[in-house]
Amino acid sequence: MLKRVLFIEHDHVSEAGPIWAQFKKRGYEIVRFLIVDEAHFHTPNVKVEWPNFFDFEVIVVMGAPWGAYEDERIGNWLAPEIENLRAAHNAGIPILGICFGGQLMARILGGTVSRSPHAELGWYEIQSDDEAFIPSGPWFQYHWDRFTVPPQGIEIARTQLCPQAFTFGRTLGLQFHPEIDPNVLELWLAMDGGCAEVEDEGIDVNDLRAQTMKNEAGANQRGYDLVDRFLDRIAIAPIQRK
Repeated sequence: MLKRVLFIEHDHVSEAGPIWAQFKKRGYEIVRFLIVDEAHFHTPNVKVEWPNFFDFEVIVVMGAPWGAYEDERIGNWLAPEIENLRAAHNAGIPILGICFGGQLMARILGGTVSRSPHAELGWYEIQSDDEAFIPSGPWFQYHWDRFTVPPQGIEIARTQLCPQAFTFGRTLGLQFHPEIDPNVLELWLAMDGGCAEVEDEGIDVNDLRAQTMKNEAGANQRGYDLVDRFLDRIAIAPIQRK
């Protein structure tokens, strides 16, 4: 039987590097669904025709440069995405949420999302309650917002700033970016304002590139392992509805 995984890409620079590679290795056909194309980057409140989420065995919800709480700014697509993801989660379709995707799943499942007092940018060690599932890293961080874990969710990992991973039934929500590699980083930095927003946080872009190159092999393996553990552990967990 053909297995298909839907990657919801909120912007035009949402490539998934090692995450794509491991889903393919596990026998999944990757279907990419782009919401805001490059032409609408500065006017992101577009209307889209959503695919049927029930046509897929797994859904991966990628990052975004907008807030998972910005209903007025991106509500034309955010509101239906919330409803579609809630229905998929409640039906037992495994969902992996990354950064914005993790924040969005936290919101859907009863947590909150808000602006952080400061950004997390670069490579961070995290505190994990289950190293065999979510190791301490280093993992790549690239966010200005943070979520709280839903009341019925289980927090797996955190930094001093915010939670980094939680589970809720067949959903795994992450704050960090397991999909990062040097190519993905270059796409983000090439976005309008990408380098400037990083440098505004006191981060040297060239140092960030060098660290990403240095960490690539280890980070890729952690990404592969995370996909395996998600599929082998979370995707077959008991259904927990919201």
